[in-house]
Amino acid sequence: MAEIGAVGHRVLHGGIEFTESCVVDDACEAAIKKCFPLGPLHNPANLMGIKACQAAMPGVPQVAVFDTSFGMSMTPEAYIYAIPYEYYENDSIRRYGFHGTSHRFVSARACEIMGKKGTRVINCHLGNGSSVSASIDGKCVDTSMGLTPLEGLPMGTRSGNLDPAILQFIMNKYGYTADEMLNILNKKSGVLGISGVGSDFRDLEKAAKEGNERAQLALDKFAYEVRKYIGSYAAAMGGVDIITFTAGVGENGPDMRESICEGLGFLGVHVDHEKNQVRGKETDISAADSTVKVYVIPTNEELMIARDTLALVTK
Repeated sequence: MAEIGAVGHRVLHGGIEFTESCVVDDACEAAIKKCFPLGPLHNPANLMGIKACQAAMPGVPQVAVFDTSFGMSMTPEAYIYAIPYEYYENDSIRRYGFHGTSHRFVSARACEIMGKKGTRVINCHLGNGSSVSASIDGKCVDTSMGLTPLEGLPMGTRSGNLDPAILQFIMNKYGYTADEMLNILNKKSGVLGISGVGSDFRDLEKAAKEGNERAQLALDKFAYEVRKYIGSYAAAMGGVDIITFTAGVGENGPDMRESICEGLGFLGVHVDHEKNQVRGKETDISAADSTVKVYVIPTNEELMIARDTLALVTK
């Protein structure tokens, strides 16, 4: 224990108070508690971890690295929801975005690769939880998750975007409570809900190859939605210089990467089939005629947390 100089903690939700990582103090702990309703599964456990380390290592600095901080550079038109403004003013309801530590790490690496000012990055963090972000020079312009990690892409078990009136329809017909409905959207939906096979993309690919049409539909739906986000984020930034794939599916799913990039030729995106046969290794998978770079970049959230912790405690 005496060898530990500081401890970095991943904390899900920092609300509007935190735009970057911070050394844990009373104000930081109060903000983490304030966000319990926004991150009920994560924030209480995150604070418990901080308290445990404080008890085991008195006087050792604890650093909170917020998953939402990356998205705090979004402009109001990107983060505001089109509901009565009082809910933003009174309850801080807005788009926050998640997987922020991963998006920050990969987008920074993408900017290093491109080596030019104004680099426009679309990063696809694809796994059991999935999100897409748009950034310029590493600063977030937009991101697909919202107030909670439920918004955006269909994921392993999460629904992603849907017509909000669907909730009322199902709840009225089957007598579900709001909590029961949210449990369905978080744990029984996504590619699991469509396929009936499971939430693991490897199982879906195996089932699809064996002729399971619903498994193939789940894969096609996922690729379609990622492709739509890439197109919309290119529009939001006035173009794109590099598209990156990371996380479990992004790093290890050559078929999914190729499926997503098919149809993006209008953006100048072309993937080399042979170069794309890579798993878990930083690789340029762009075809020779691609005017947009396409890369696989393994994420490293632990390293990002360690870097933030070191920077803060050595100031």
